[in-house]
Amino acid sequence: MVELKKVKFGGFEEALELSNGIVKLVITVEAGPRVLFYGFVNGQNFFHVFKEEPGPMDDNAWHSYGGHRLWYAPETAARTYYPDNAPVPWSFENNVLTLNCPDETSRWIGKKITIVLDENSSKVTVNHTLKNIGLWPLEVSIWCLSVMAAGGTLKVPQPPFVPHGAGPGETFEPARKLIIWPFTPMDDPRLKWGSKFIEMRQDSTVPGKLKFGALNDAGYALYELNGETFRKDYPCIAGANYPDMGCNSEFYTQSDPGFLEIESLSPMLKLAEGASATHTEVWTLTKGC
Repeated sequence: MVELKKVKFGGFEEALELSNGIVKLVITVEAGPRVLFYGFVNGQNFFHVFKEEPGPMDDNAWHSYGGHRLWYAPETAARTYYPDNAPVPWSFENNVLTLNCPDETSRWIGKKITIVLDENSSKVTVNHTLKNIGLWPLEVSIWCLSVMAAGGTLKVPQPPFVPHGAGPGETFEPARKLIIWPFTPMDDPRLKWGSKFIEMRQDSTVPGKLKFGALNDAGYALYELNGETFRKDYPCIAGANYPDMGCNSEFYTQSDPGFLEIESLSPMLKLAEGASATHTEVWTLTKGC
């Protein structure tokens, strides 16, 4: 049975705890919204929460707060980082938690998140919706970003190995787009370019920032933390026009404060006035790596 109750969390006086007795989520409704906790009941939090932003801010500036959030690409200071510090209208009906970012706190784009927690497992379905509330058409990508707790290892699946050549079971074709940001050294010790996975460790002892993206047609990424694994599943639409040179997923880490981000993106969407679109992620947790 899925239950919802009001709780306090960190510096937030108003938050919602959604639990089925196996896992729980905590979502702030004082700002954002942000999913600030996802983990097993009585277990670790897979999400990082920023200590320097302990509660809702009223300074008319954008704040991450940490956890999971919805925003949009292409990344610009004026639109992507528009403040969302106001209270969040919400409802809970038929096991669906709906969170709306107030229109007056957005710039031309309305945001909505719905969360469905499975009654008998760790599975969480998170639907992210953008609506064009402006007076002219917009072209955007739905961008869903999870700020993961420090100390874990990201794993992004590699395409299966196929021998080079023109014979049966061989190919001359490339396998994937892999996008590297200019501040990412390819020989950074936090990166491992393995045959089955690309790995990126969050390691606060190594200074600097890393970011890479991919057209990940496997449609999932893993984060291993203290003997448990978070899995995020998301679509990869063949032939679609994705942002940032063709990324449906992007990954970032830094050392101070220490965290790692797992980001999924929709294709670039042309939204007419009043039109909306939705991008879905599915989260699961398992014990073991």
